[in-house]
Amino acid sequence: MADGFAALGFTPEIERATLPIWEKVKSRVTPLEWRLQAPLIASINELKKQKNAVILAHNYMTPEIFHGVGDFVGDSLGLAREAAKCDAKIIVQAGVHFMAETSKVLCPDKTVLIPDLMAGCSLASSITGADVRLIKQRYPGLPVVTYVNTTADVKAETDICCTSANAVQVVEHIAREWGVDRVILIPDEFLARNVARQTEVGIIAWKGRCEVHERFDRNDIIELRAAYPGAEILAHPECPTEVLEEADFAGSTAAMNDYVIQRKPRQVVLITECSMADNVACDAPETEFVRPCNLCPHMKRISLENIHDALLYDRFVVEIDPAVAERARLAVQRMIDMPPPAVPARYDLVKARHHVDVELI
Repeated sequence: MADGFAALGFTPEIERATLPIWEKVKSRVTPLEWRLQAPLIASINELKKQKNAVILAHNYMTPEIFHGVGDFVGDSLGLAREAAKCDAKIIVQAGVHFMAETSKVLCPDKTVLIPDLMAGCSLASSITGADVRLIKQRYPGLPVVTYVNTTADVKAETDICCTSANAVQVVEHIAREWGVDRVILIPDEFLARNVARQTEVGIIAWKGRCEVHERFDRNDIIELRAAYPGAEILAHPECPTEVLEEADFAGSTAAMNDYVIQRKPRQVVLITECSMADNVACDAPETEFVRPCNLCPHMKRISLENIHDALLYDRFVVEIDPAVAERARLAVQRMIDMPPPAVPARYDLVKARHHVDVELI
């Protein structure tokens, strides 16, 4: 495969060194792409050794990043746990800015790098710390549960964080701890609505939305069933409730991954960001993936090239006001300290089909 491409850096040595990665991703990466990517992957992996660095790669990264250079891979909760316990000097966040902030909050003495400062998040941008302070004034005495997809400024105003993997667990835990029957769950409106259908705890919600998941609707699922009658449809709880009502399974990205790997469906649809299906497909070659594709433009700002430059030039360094970081750390650490669920978090679809109102702020 190396003939004629030595000028691009795709030498026989690099070909041999990256062969195990190629074997995993070759169903999702073309040979021509690989000739360009492999030298970067080899260089990144060497830079990590030289600089005592690790890369945290979210499920929505493209396969050459996720499988090629990620040291710890998974959903927001899994990456937060790994950031908290890793002993590397440098953390490179292959994800979006709020994830890098979370790593910095948990690891204040480490250097945290984000390869592109413009890798933001529509959901994180939907609310500010000032908004949360006003919410607490309006609902005194109620705990605030904040989705991890938020800025450090927002987390600092929070009692405990959650992810889609443990949102129901966290809501019920904090309601018991505070002795209340209502909880503020912000900022994802659809996650809040879907959690409300899983619990007896009342939910007060904010109208924030993920621009990837909000674009799916019931008609998408109906059309997919008509076109692929044998496919199993898995939905992320950031999708509208009408999508979960029509799905075969709903859960976090980690839960969807586990579902496919363990059940090995013949044909599957993942109702979430595009690269999730590509990454699971590399580990599930026997399953056919139907891809109703919604890309996250922010996640796709992260590339092998800017990961390489981040390590080479130590850019871009994530900094957080220490006072904000300390308060945010308490909320994130409370989430991490909770015992993991006995089984991968999933949303009961019988409950999901029952209407439960939230109070929308």
